[in-house]
Amino acid sequence: MNFLELLFLLKSSFFSIKDKIINNGGTYMLIKDIISNKKLSISFEVFPPKKEMPLDGVYKTIEELKELNPDFISVTYGAGGSSKDRTIEIASTIKNKYGIEAVAHLTCATSTKEEIKGILNQLKNNNIHNVLALRGDIPDGFKINDNLDYKYSKDLIREIHNRKDFSIAAAAYPEGHIDCRNLEDNIKYLKEKIDSGAEVLITQLFFDNDNFYEFKEKLYKHNINVPVITGIMPVIDKKIIERIGTLSGAFIPKKLKNIMDKYENSPEALLDAGIAYTTEQISDLIVNGVEGVHIYAMNKPSVAKRIVENIKEIRRVVNSY
Repeated sequence: MNFLELLFLLKSSFFSIKDKIINNGGTYMLIKDIISNKKLSISFEVFPPKKEMPLDGVYKTIEELKELNPDFISVTYGAGGSSKDRTIEIASTIKNKYGIEAVAHLTCATSTKEEIKGILNQLKNNNIHNVLALRGDIPDGFKINDNLDYKYSKDLIREIHNRKDFSIAAAAYPEGHIDCRNLEDNIKYLKEKIDSGAEVLITQLFFDNDNFYEFKEKLYKHNINVPVITGIMPVIDKKIIERIGTLSGAFIPKKLKNIMDKYENSPEALLDAGIAYTTEQISDLIVNGVEGVHIYAMNKPSVAKRIVENIKEIRRVVNSY
């Protein structure tokens, strides 16, 4: 180890100790501090299995993801809060068993203030202090009306912020939200989230980096300077990518479409080509100064491992500056 590497190690250790908060004997680190103390964060998203399925599979995924030294792992939250208990349980295990900071997704569209208060109390009691605050999808048959406690994610963000117990991440949409394709309107709504207390942005998945860079320029022009973590979906299955593209409105570039068309009947070849595409996408983002990469791992740690291995030296060098 040379002098510069030793100096960086000592500096990193100082920051990690300084920014960890002691709470009832447990420690935690806020997502805003995780991002501010590193040039590049690498993190993953996992999701709870269906109610009738055991949690063994997701815990095995987390064990394997732990080997990749993630800066945090987020846990999704089912439509209408359908998996909220499992989200809390998995997030608690990530934090308290595996020692990784957990970011719990929290949606509000169908929730009451009392329900949200109860969930936040459970998270705090489990030493989880990072939340991704979302409106969430509207379940089939649910009627939206003016009497809802939360109409927008900014309403939830404001309430969480007022508690002073959590660091809050919010969703950003580089290509526009499926319900609002106008980018200027999206920026306006994003500014409202930040003014309500959001400290970090995590983007919806995208496959075209140029669209993200244009989005970042718009953020600068509107004086939005909070850290932006890029959400990246590994390309491993044509049907999944096309379905996600339809649901989210994500643009699929011609290069990616050609890859999926060419190898759609050869899963192994598509896996190799897709991981190569995702690795190239992430490498380009890092070169252009992205603050974090959040990989939607789809509970497939083997894919995440290959991608992180491909950028191992890039990650090391960037974080040694």
